Amino acid sequence: MNIDIVIATLSATIKAGTPLLFATLGEVLAERAGILNLGLEGMMLVGALTGFFICFLTSNPWLGLLVALFSGALIALIHGFLTINLKANQVVSGLALTLFGTGLSGFLGKMVIGVPIPNYFTPVGIPGLEQIPFIGPIFFKQDPLVYLSYILVPFFAFWIYRTRPGLHLRAVGENPAAADALGVNVYGVRYLYTLIGGALAGIAGAYLSLAYTPVWIENMTAGRGWIAIALVIFATWDPFKALLGSYLFGLVDAIQFRLQAVGVAVPSFFLNMTPYIATIIVLIFATTETARRRIGAPAALGLPYEREEKS
Repeated sequence: MNIDIVIATLSATIKAGTPLLFATLGEVLAERAGILNLGLEGMMLVGALTGFFICFLTSNPWLGLLVALFSGALIALIHGFLTINLKANQVVSGLALTLFGTGLSGFLGKMVIGVPIPNYFTPVGIPGLEQIPFIGPIFFKQDPLVYLSYILVPFFAFWIYRTRPGLHLRAVGENPAAADALGVNVYGVRYLYTLIGGALAGIAGAYLSLAYTPVWIENMTAGRGWIAIALVIFATWDPFKALLGSYLFGLVDAIQFRLQAVGVAVPSFFLNMTPYIATIIVLIFATTETARRRIGAPAALGLPYEREEKS
């Protein structure tokens, strides 16, 4: 196989995996705190639309990214209020927000469907590193958001496993009552990481409309939010494994486009469904209680916390 084709495919893998990585990292943090967020798809769509729209108006993709971040966090705030304060079912709340985000983005985005934006994130090579044979063109000739994702993975891993706030995060997800007894603000921790998860979902959506395919298309996330939720399980709530899983799914995505481009006689609908088949397999595996214990799911995931009154 031509080495240039391999490099191009692997470079496309990084691009395709990056929005999944942002969303998965955010969901890892939220679920570590005990909050299951099934609203990722809606948050990503709102982030994609708001980021694109602000960039369209201002020609500033960084400003669009910032607005997308806050848009995702705002919807996550609704999820936090419903599930943390009102003790609503986390699955129902997340699904409702996905429907809300999908409908809202579809309605408000009609005016900008297919409209090009004057400026967007483009690949920027890192001097010195991009000249490294084979590795350089794949990893170090990407857009700035890809480089941001490189930084976030080790940062969140260090934060979760090597810092006191990370210890509090894990404690809240495993045993919120014990954490509360030790003086940890359970509600505050859950709110914080729910908002961070929503903000990263907004960034994931903005990546799609400001870098990956710089145009707004209704439902352009195409189920990536659901894939990210499955990837959290695949990654066993670990940032580095989230990186691996995101790039594996990105590779599937990149290969299917490559096969279509070279005219391989495989039905396109079959190629398009391969990432979702993998998602279903992961979810089926993870649904049993035995598998849940083995892969180390946070013990309090999805469970509301009711603080006991102290006598």
